[in-house]
Amino acid sequence: AEKRPIRVVLAKVGLDGHDRGIQVVARVLRDAGMEVIYTGLWQTNEAVIRAVEDEDADVLGISLLSGAHMSLMPLLINALNDHGLGHVKTVLGGIIPETDIPELEKMGVAKVFTPGTPLPEIAEFINGAVEA
Repeated sequence: AEKRPIRVVLAKVGLDGHDRGIQVVARVLRDAGMEVIYTGLWQTNEAVIRAVEDEDADVLGISLLSGAHMSLMPLLINALNDHGLGHVKTVLGGIIPETDIPELEKMGVAKVFTPGTPLPEIAEFINGAVEA
């Protein structure tokens, strides 16, 4: 039986309206053979959780440039767990201070990608994380 492609839901939560970076990441992941669903700007946690459920996602990618990552990510991680989606790998990209990364990983973020991360590194991480 042929294995299905990795399914990735990408989302922008909160009021951050800058989505050029997430669009570039979506294309890179698609070109790496993944199925990518980009939910668009200004998503609520509820809408993101519904998309992860509906799309049977393996990975949830969040882009945050607003500086609200330490308040938005715990709520999102808790919502994933409350819906039985704790197995979905969550990655975060954006303007994230290095000092916040250990706390984000402690709360359940599988990987944080900051500006300047080589794009192939994102696809490689997701491939490895889903296979593991």
